[in-house]
Amino acid sequence: MSEISSTAVSVDVQALRRRQGRFSALESGHRACLGCGQALAVRLVSESTGPDIMVANATGCLEIFTTPWPESAWRVPWFHSLFENTGAIASGMEAALKAQGRNTKVVAFAGDGGTFDIGFQALSGLLERGHNVLYVCFDNEAYMNTGIQRSSSTPHAAMTTTSPPGKARMGKRHLKKDIISIVAAHHIPYAATASVAYPSDVRKKVRRALAIEGPTFLQIHSPCPLGWGHEGDKSIEVGRLAVQSGLFPLIELERGALTGAMPLRQVRPVAEYLKAQNRFRHLFAKSEWADEELEHLQALADHNIEVYGLRGEGRDALDSEGADTIHRGGQRWA
Repeated sequence: MSEISSTAVSVDVQALRRRQGRFSALESGHRACLGCGQALAVRLVSESTGPDIMVANATGCLEIFTTPWPESAWRVPWFHSLFENTGAIASGMEAALKAQGRNTKVVAFAGDGGTFDIGFQALSGLLERGHNVLYVCFDNEAYMNTGIQRSSSTPHAAMTTTSPPGKARMGKRHLKKDIISIVAAHHIPYAATASVAYPSDVRKKVRRALAIEGPTFLQIHSPCPLGWGHEGDKSIEVGRLAVQSGLFPLIELERGALTGAMPLRQVRPVAEYLKAQNRFRHLFAKSEWADEELEHLQALADHNIEVYGLRGEGRDALDSEGADTIHRGGQRWA
């Protein structure tokens, strides 16, 4: 038990933390779907940022379910930007606050459509100019709020309304864009991937990003029960399988160099992750073509494990099985 002592007071810090409610930028009662990974991700991010932030929010699911006119679920200053200009809006907000001598942190929120595709030019400009902004991409791997159309983040072979499986193809033909490597190529101070399935890891990376002066980037894998085709209560389970199979590696990069990766204690077959979602059900149709695609996706995961050195060596409190596990006495590592 840690204590802070002075001549006047003695504070039990752990007891104080237990009594304090965590800050969340969102009020309850917003209109996200049951099990929405993005809503959980916003809660985790804002628990670490605290209330002294301003948000630039791209058009997308988050904007839709938090601000049905005339209501708003936001508890912090919030600015709705377009799909394509979130990076530019956040840059302007940061410059204005700096001119006023204020230290409020600007946080940009966008989905994969607003980050990988439509808003990428503005994001690249923000990173290149070195604005002191934390940019968070909630990656649910398609345009969910407009009808589940494929984005360049959609995984290879996934079924969306614009990449249906059929005689000509087995879902999306192209590979998921490697956005973290593209962002890191701007040589920004810090870029990382995270998953809502590992809340402590998300909070740790947000705190790390906030401590840095300059542009930082966080890509959070955020399961979408509606678009991925699983029950709402399976979001965490599905998200963990993506990490544990190696298909979505949790990594950190500083100035373009790999500085951290969550090791995998027990590597799970990619098929376990895919079977949990209807968007990949055509890959289990017992055909030669489907088998080839399954092998291809397994090869992509194996490539990640090799490139990022993900295979763990024995038990580790911070690996894919140990992280975010509640230990005896309720202890967690972050």
